Parts: sequence; structure tokens; C-alpha cells
Amino acid sequence: MRVLVTGAAGFIGASLYMYLVDRGYEVVGVDSYRCPSRLLLSILRERSLEVHRVDVLDRVMLMNVARYTDAIVHLAAFINVDESMSEPYKYINNNVMGTASVLEVGREAGVKKFIYISSAAVYGEPLELPIKESHPTRPSSPYGYSKLMGEYLVRMYAELYGVDSVVLRLFNVYGFGQSGEYAGVIPRFIERVSRGKSPIIYGDGEQTRDFVHVEDVCRAVELALSYNGSYDVFNVGSGRAVSINELAWLVINEFQAEVEPEYEPPRKGDIKHSVADISKASKILGFRPVVCLEDGIRIMIRDYLN
Repeated sequence: MRVLVTGAAGFIGASLYMYLVDRGYEVVGVDSYRCPSRLLLSILRERSLEVHRVDVLDRVMLMNVARYTDAIVHLAAFINVDESMSEPYKYINNNVMGTASVLEVGREAGVKKFIYISSAAVYGEPLELPIKESHPTRPSSPYGYSKLMGEYLVRMYAELYGVDSVVLRLFNVYGFGQSGEYAGVIPRFIERVSRGKSPIIYGDGEQTRDFVHVEDVCRAVELALSYNGSYDVFNVGSGRAVSINELAWLVINEFQAEVEPEYEPPRKGDIKHSVADISKASKILGFRPVVCLEDGIRIMIRDYLN
């Protein structure tokens, strides 16, 4: 199977690129290079895996690499919630119009399978936990709205143009190569504690998140590529709620550091609690997370120190 991966120079995209290649897929990667994972990009280059410099809004250039593609995995997006609060149009233009551009190129190229990487941010503040796919979608940030609008576009192309599509709503993804401006809370904690500094927590730290390792996300994508339905939506998480306080102490204890968390005011747009119900993905796709949080953090710290 020939798979086009957008956002292939980013943290999840580059991880997926290598994962699929290692499993025998023919992969074409594209990225605008505006928010690359420089570490993973260097590894891709060492392995002679090319990521074409193509902005998903450039349909002509995108068509040049999308021809003869069997499936598209669309990851390219801006993902900084804080930034989206101050620059909503940037997120609408890139995330929503970018998704429309990739869908249209896929339709014109005759692509039969479309995997859209969405986010748990589409749910907003949950009304009940764990969060099922049937939960109302009430985003609390322009980023969340941009991903939800992308979902509507994917469903439209599935229903009107027969593009078999799967939407994967990712919860808090972490893993090797996650760094820079778009780094999640785990690499930020590791970076600070490794230097003897306190991890910074926004709010009281009692907020909970569902952390899923990037390798498990790659497994979910591969399962979605072989799914035969015309359109469906699946949560991709660990199914385990972890408080930010607990997370901070996991990192501190792993380093055996003599520091304690520091607290700052909560950030606008952040939700209080989030954990995925992954029973649907388990039943229909056969998805089961393999990497537990403690092992994932231990591996990240080892790789960081090396």
C-alpha cells in the first residue's frame, strides 16, 4: 500500500513515517517545515527517507506527490492551544482549509482511504467521563474548533464522494522526538527536572489527562488503514486518567531529583479533566495500547539523557 503522510516532519508524522516503512508500506511524506521535529527529521534523513517540502494549501504541489497513492493520513496542523486563542484565523486557514485542500486532492487523485488525525480537543470540557465518541462536541479553543470543522469536511467527502474515511481523535500523545514549541507536558517536565529545576504546573495540578504513547498511536493508524467501513470515528488514548501532579512526581522520582513542582495560574482554554473511552476502537479496530505511562516516561528519559 502506498500511503501519503502529511505533516511528516512533525513529531507524530515522522514517527508514523518510520513505523509504516518498517512494516513494509511505501510512504510519501510532505511537510511545510514550519514546525518540524528536528531530531526526528535528522533520523529520517539518516535513513534516506525524504520529506517533500509541500504546504498542504498548495494543491498543485500536493497533487504532484499524491498521484498513485492508495491512502492519505492527514496530520499536518497547527496544534498550540494557547496560540490559537490569540491567532484564531491562522488555525482556521491552516487546519480547516488545509484539510479541505488535502481532501480535494485526494478526491481528484482517486485516493480510496483517508485517515484524519483529529483531537480530543473537539470534546471541550467533558460532561461525563470516560469520554465516548458519542459525547457532545463543544470545543473550548479555536484549535479544537478547527479540528472539529476538519471532521465535518471529512464526513462530507465520505458521504458525497465515497472516500472511505476514519477519524482518530487523539488524546495526549507523548514519546521520543517531542520537543520545541509544540512539546507536550512530559518532555517539558523531563527537560526541567534533568537540569535540577522544578516542573511548572499551570493550575492546581489536579487536572487529569489521558497520555498515549506515539507508538500506540502509530498502531491505531495502521489498524485504521485496514478498516473497511465508509466512515467512522474512534478515540485513541490509554483509557487511564493521570493527574498533572502525579505526572510531575513520576518524572521527579525517576530522576531521584530533590525538587518539587511549582504552580502558576491556569491557562485559558484548558479543560479540567479528560480520559478516553477506547472500548469502540478496541472492539472494532482491535486497538489496545501497549506502552504504559511509567515505561514510556522511563524510555523518554533514557533517550533524552543519551
